Amino acid sequence: MILELDDVTVTSGPPWHRRIVHAMRNCSLQLAEGEILGLVGESGSGKTTTSIVALGLRRPTTGTVLFDGKPFPRRRRQLAGRMQAVLQHPQWSLNPRMRVGQCVAEPLAMLGGTTKAELARRAEESLDQVGLEASFAQRYPHELSGGQRQRVSIARALITRPPFIVFDEAVSALDVSVQAQILNLVTDLRDEFAFAALFISHDLAAVRYVADRTVMMEHGEIVETVGDIS
Repeated sequence: MILELDDVTVTSGPPWHRRIVHAMRNCSLQLAEGEILGLVGESGSGKTTTSIVALGLRRPTTGTVLFDGKPFPRRRRQLAGRMQAVLQHPQWSLNPRMRVGQCVAEPLAMLGGTTKAELARRAEESLDQVGLEASFAQRYPHELSGGQRQRVSIARALITRPPFIVFDEAVSALDVSVQAQILNLVTDLRDEFAFAALFISHDLAAVRYVADRTVMMEHGEIVETVGDIS
C-alpha cells in the first residue's frame, strides 16, 4: 500500500473546550500503488482535512498514517518529490511572475542536481505529456485558459514522477467540456505513469469516472466504500 490511514481522528479546539470539532472521526482507508481512490462529500465533510493528513501536512489527533509502509518522517523534505498535489485553482500553485516552464520545473529544481538546460527539457517534456506544446513554456499563467492552467498544474505535479498525487477538487472550477478533457487526461496519465491518486470532489459522477474505488464522507466520517481493493 502506498497510503494507509488507520482509525484517524482530527479535532480542532483546545481539549478543555466544551465543543470539540471533529474534522475526521475514526477514519480508515487504504490506497494501493497505481490505484485512484475517489473521495466524495459535501463541503465540511472532512475531504480537505483528509487530503492534508494524507500529504503529511497535518498530524492526526489520534490514529496512524503510513506512506509506503512507513510513518511520515519528522522532516517532510525527506519526501520531496514523492507526493504532489493538484488544487482546485491552479493559480494557487503557479507563480504569476514565473513563466510556465519555470513553474513546471520548480519541484524538480528544488530537489537539486539538475542543470538549467535539463530542467527546461524536462519541463517541455512534461508539458507535452499533458497535451501542451513546448511554446507554452515561455508564456505566463495569466495568458492561459483555465483548462490550460490546470494542465500546467498536472505537468508540474508529474515532473518528479511521484508515486502519489492528490487531486483536490481539480475539475470543479472548470467548464463541463473541459472537465471531461481533464478527467480523461488523469486516467491516461495514471495508465502511463502508474501513480496512485486520491481524487477528491463533491461531484460523484466525476469521481466515478476516474476512480477504481470510491469513499464517501459525511460530517468527518467515512460512511461508505464502493469497490474492492486491487
